[in-house]
Amino acid sequence: MSSTETQADRRAEPARGSGRLRVMILGNSRRLPLRPTAEHVRRVVAELAEVVVFDLEQAQDLSGVAADLAVVLGGDGAILRAARQMGLNQRPVLGVNLGKLGFLAEVSPDEFEPCFRQIVAGQYDVVEHLMFRCRLVRADGSVAQECLGLNEVVVQTGPPFRMINVNLYVDQEHVATCSGDGLIVATAVGSTAHSLAAGGPILRQDLDAFVITPICPHALTMRPLVDSADHVYRLRLEQRSGQSASAHLVVDGQVVAELEQGAEVTVTRAPVRFRLVRLPGRTYYRRLRDKLGWGGSLIAR
Repeated sequence: MSSTETQADRRAEPARGSGRLRVMILGNSRRLPLRPTAEHVRRVVAELAEVVVFDLEQAQDLSGVAADLAVVLGGDGAILRAARQMGLNQRPVLGVNLGKLGFLAEVSPDEFEPCFRQIVAGQYDVVEHLMFRCRLVRADGSVAQECLGLNEVVVQTGPPFRMINVNLYVDQEHVATCSGDGLIVATAVGSTAHSLAAGGPILRQDLDAFVITPICPHALTMRPLVDSADHVYRLRLEQRSGQSASAHLVVDGQVVAELEQGAEVTVTRAPVRFRLVRLPGRTYYRRLRDKLGWGGSLIAR
């Protein structure tokens, strides 16, 4: 498959064997009361397809599960968790929005049954999005941990909450030292999350790019930077004498580790891509209008 085909919208692969779709139903019941909706979704899916996983704790290892589709109940946080849960075995995701904003989870519970019937009939596309691989390296050079993510990597202060210095490297070149509350490296999907709140730009979600956004920088000249996902991005917490660890690594909204002085975080393109179901008529700019309130009329001349 060419790189152009990889980035384009593609029809989902048909189910194997019986010809019925194999569906995983996922959701985080610890965050939302979703049992009634989950049971409704399971009944609809079971009528038209095969339920291979029903996991409302999002605790099951899905890396080896054979499935054609993941139905995720909740908000965008539940979808981010599902993407990490699937690991290198990414399957197309249909999000059922039980949260607030829902950039990724755009189907309401009331819309689920007709939307799922469209999917069974093959009336949908799959849009592929960049994911990243994050590696935390200790000050002594040893690797502490690695993880996949979809939205963003953040090196941020606190507690105690005081200014930190984060050195940014692109490949082997030192780009800048950001003094402030931290630094965000976000995908295009993540550009409408923490990065946007910190003053970063919105990137079209199918772009293979990272946006690097400083958090409350001390220097007014520090501004967000957009660059290709083909580079290696390194964020190194600058060593400062006489200070204990005062920063954390946060991946997709979850605190991964406390950072020691001199620790380095590496962000690269992941070997897999997040796959999101897109139904007819539900375009990216329509979602921005609906979710960000861009539906106002232009002033008549």
